[in-house]
Amino acid sequence: MSDPNIEKVRDESASEAEERLQHPWLGRFLFGFAIVVSLVHLYFNTFSTLSTLWTSAMHFGLFGALCALSVPLARPQGNGARRLILGVDILLAVAAIGCVIYLMAFEDALYARGVTFTTADWVVSIAAVALVLEFARRTTGWFIPVLCLIALTYVAWWGKYVGGVFNFPGLSWETVLFRSYIGGEGMLGSIARISWTYVFMFILFGAFLVKSGAGDFIIELARCAAGRFVGGPGFVAVFSSGLMGSVSGSSVANTVSTGVITIPLMRKAGFPARFSAGVEAAASTGGQLMPPVMGAGAFIMASYTQVSYLTIIGVAALPALLYFLSVAMFVRIEAKRSNAQQLADPNAPKIGEVLKGGWHFLLPLVVLVASLIYGFTPTYAAAIAIVSVIVASWLSKNPMTPRDIIDALALGSRNMITTAILLITVGLIVNVVSTTGIGNTFSLMITDWAGGSLLVTIFLIAIASLILGMGLPVTASYIVLATLSAPALYNLMAHAQLLDLIAAGNLPEQAQAIFMIAAPDQMQALSSPMSMADAKALLDKVPDTFSSQLYEQALSPAFLTMALVAAHMVIFWLSQDSNVTPPVCLTAFAAAAIAGTPQMRTGFTAWKLAKGLYIVPLLFVWSPLITGTPLEMLTVFVFALFGVYAIIAGLEGYLEHELPWWLRLLMFPIGALMLWPHGMLAIDLAGVAIFLAVLLWSARQGRSTPRLA
Repeated sequence: MSDPNIEKVRDESASEAEERLQHPWLGRFLFGFAIVVSLVHLYFNTFSTLSTLWTSAMHFGLFGALCALSVPLARPQGNGARRLILGVDILLAVAAIGCVIYLMAFEDALYARGVTFTTADWVVSIAAVALVLEFARRTTGWFIPVLCLIALTYVAWWGKYVGGVFNFPGLSWETVLFRSYIGGEGMLGSIARISWTYVFMFILFGAFLVKSGAGDFIIELARCAAGRFVGGPGFVAVFSSGLMGSVSGSSVANTVSTGVITIPLMRKAGFPARFSAGVEAAASTGGQLMPPVMGAGAFIMASYTQVSYLTIIGVAALPALLYFLSVAMFVRIEAKRSNAQQLADPNAPKIGEVLKGGWHFLLPLVVLVASLIYGFTPTYAAAIAIVSVIVASWLSKNPMTPRDIIDALALGSRNMITTAILLITVGLIVNVVSTTGIGNTFSLMITDWAGGSLLVTIFLIAIASLILGMGLPVTASYIVLATLSAPALYNLMAHAQLLDLIAAGNLPEQAQAIFMIAAPDQMQALSSPMSMADAKALLDKVPDTFSSQLYEQALSPAFLTMALVAAHMVIFWLSQDSNVTPPVCLTAFAAAAIAGTPQMRTGFTAWKLAKGLYIVPLLFVWSPLITGTPLEMLTVFVFALFGVYAIIAGLEGYLEHELPWWLRLLMFPIGALMLWPHGMLAIDLAGVAIFLAVLLWSARQGRSTPRLA
């Protein structure tokens, strides 16, 4: 995510891009080229037998050329300057394709001479890196290219001058450029493979859904399902953003597509303008948390953790639902406080009519999930779902025509430009982190600063995500943070579980063997319960070199796997905060533009409404919301629902009517009773009982107050 000034420049470039699409011959070429790009990528993901290196290189070349021609180098003034800029962009597009052709033609020759660069190798490698940095500047601003340059020069030049743990002796520029491009790492590494497989296929799937009319159906369904309640337009914003986000995976796209409808509706119902914009921004941010797309996060998480994509979206569903319901709780409270009216539209269709006319739009999502459960890979499942969109449209009054299919192919490629360039570029940073080992160093530093505290570690990661989010888009911020800090968070979670086992005297025998080597005099103590302090003192005797082996022997593989997923999920959720947290909160700014409210004040409102971004990740670490059995996960979800509602009531000082100050303060410990992972059902039930009693009392007070008036 970049700053507002960069966004202004990008908006100007976007308008120039629209002009290029209307150009007499260039527009037609771009349309046709975008279709070709989609078809080529469909071939990559279905029948291709090309090497992953060549495929990743062609992915870079095709989207690099599409970016060069679609997003101008600058916004020129005058026809002469425009022709000059267009000429430069055409040369850059040809250069991107040329870099790919060179790699495919001369890769074997490079290895035959022992990976020694010729002049042509130098020129092509430098050109490829320079091109992707320039394309990243056009699509995401200056921050990512500058960060990449700092990372690359650190490896090859100034890292050896840095003292302490970040000292790096350095690699030759030849090695750095080889690993950045030709060697199949960096630009063409694992992140690029995620881009041309999972991410592209699901973005294309979303484009087909949009062209089939699913977007209109989602909004109409939301209006029918939630619009008839008091404060219904606010619930429509939450509901429609959740459904739309499950397909688009983009918070800004969510805001501008649904916000133009929901924000005016909320204002008409009586919600304050700034609150209306904040609700749309907060709800749209949840679009990147909602399966199946999750803004490319689910695919990257599956690659990093080696856990199946189906498992990732399975454990992500309840937390995402909890987040959307938390925003809906703010809507309910504000509706009562603002006396928001129920909007009666005599011409509005009933939910039965909407479902009857658009039920077929839900079939592709069913096909997608069924394909994943059946065992298809996400890419094949997405391909099957795309075909199902076309087939399902034939069940409607407006079936997709060949022209609609062609338009969807072109739209998918155009929607992918920014994401493809972003992921290819971020691969350079990830490669530097893995090459230098700086990720492990950073993880050790976080652990050291936190003093072994999980809570402090999460706080530090939240601060880091906010700072990174000022310059990086959310997906890039997650990739960088996951590379740097996920190991630290994972180790601390495993460490905490191991301490519990030692304190309970339940350490498995195979794990006790490690203590026989590290602390033989303490073997007797391991067989009986002890205090947490004694358990920590005992565990401190085990050298760090034995830690990973101890975790594997003492903890179940299932727990370790889900602990790793939980660590990544914490980072992924915290990475979303830059969408709604000032000073850089693009989603809130987009909503503010629709509502006509001050940008920064709207940002603070959206930040308040998105409190679930900070509460729910704590449950990933200290409760079985992700790591438990289905029954445990559902139990945590239900009690967390009431706990979050109580905390929101405390923040707002309102339920069904205004709360007195002492009851407002009481809401926080009541919420904590239901959120704190004490494992005692009686305490959770007591918290729910107290909260429901307060809620009923507040509702009675709310009904009696108007009569007294």
